[in-house]
Amino acid sequence: MSAYLILKHLHMTAAYLTVTLFALRLLLDAVGRPGWRQTPLRWIPHANDTVLLVAAISLLFVTPWMPFVHGWLTAKIFLLVGYIVAGLFALKPGRSTPLRVTAAILALVQVAAIFHLAMAKPVFGA
Repeated sequence: MSAYLILKHLHMTAAYLTVTLFALRLLLDAVGRPGWRQTPLRWIPHANDTVLLVAAISLLFVTPWMPFVHGWLTAKIFLLVGYIVAGLFALKPGRSTPLRVTAAILALVQVAAIFHLAMAKPVFGA
């Protein structure tokens, strides 16, 4: 199997796991189980996100895609930053419930857009 395929599948697996872990933490908060913050569920998403980022950067070395040259990749980067910020607000205890729910929805919409861009790789401005 080529380096590209290995990195692609590692990246995809880590991306799916990131969304799953985010949704699980949202669900645990929603049902009143904030105790997850004292379990490995507090740090496992960060370790997975590190794998996700390393795989993404590695893919840049084995593919011709360049951030800020390929519009879909640039859009993914900006959506990723938005997802991180929204996710912080969604999972931060002490924030109001409406703010956390809005942030959670925004984070999930952004990650859905990231997945769409990753699969479609549309050409912008052509």
